[in-house]
Amino acid sequence: MMSLRHRVGLIGLAGLTALVSVPALAQTAAQNGPSATRDGAVSANMPILTLDWDELYQSSEWARRVKQQLARETASLGSENKRIADDLVSEEKSLTQRRASMTPQAFQKAAAEFDKKATGIRAAQKAKAEALAHQVEAEQQAFLKAALPLLDDLLREKGAQIVIDRRVIIRGLSQIDVTDDMRDIVDAKLGSGIPQPVPEELGGTAPDPASGAASEATAPKDGADLLEQGEMPPLSTAP
Repeated sequence: MMSLRHRVGLIGLAGLTALVSVPALAQTAAQNGPSATRDGAVSANMPILTLDWDELYQSSEWARRVKQQLARETASLGSENKRIADDLVSEEKSLTQRRASMTPQAFQKAAAEFDKKATGIRAAQKAKAEALAHQVEAEQQAFLKAALPLLDDLLREKGAQIVIDRRVIIRGLSQIDVTDDMRDIVDAKLGSGIPQPVPEELGGTAPDPASGAASEATAPKDGADLLEQGEMPPLSTAP
């Protein structure tokens, strides 16, 4: 999952964010940086500011709401996966027990249908896990879009010309970092944010193992999921 810091690097901070090398930063700070008096006071004019976007987001009310929502949806999906896996195990056992009373051809047909159904259900549940990841990314993008104008306002307020990633600083005055200031602003202005639409994969009902209905969605690589862990191997059709 792409971090907010990487997203900022892709779209820019409304034309004000730049990646500055340490030598260039040192030269700029020497020429235009905040002046410090002997007692450590810093002038109000600070043309260079620093910000940690990941820390800003993770400590915001917006992120706290997203984390709580994600925890609920993940727990719900986990319970759903366990129920489906238990149902499939029961169906597999039933089919195995009936094997002795079935012709080889009938059993092979029933086993193939069961395997196809189990594979489809597994794919549908994996798609739901992927949808959760997409929802988290959508929330981060929405936060970034809403926070950028507020950062522009803060830059103008402080008379700053540029804001850079705090990690590129080897040493600098703590007064130039505005992460805490921005968190106070976004919490006051944005609060917990506007929840993003729930992905379609999460809005429907779980596939019913008994019905055989299943999505053919492509399975993602992420998302813990009982069905993904191999509880349902294909039934052997060997005589």
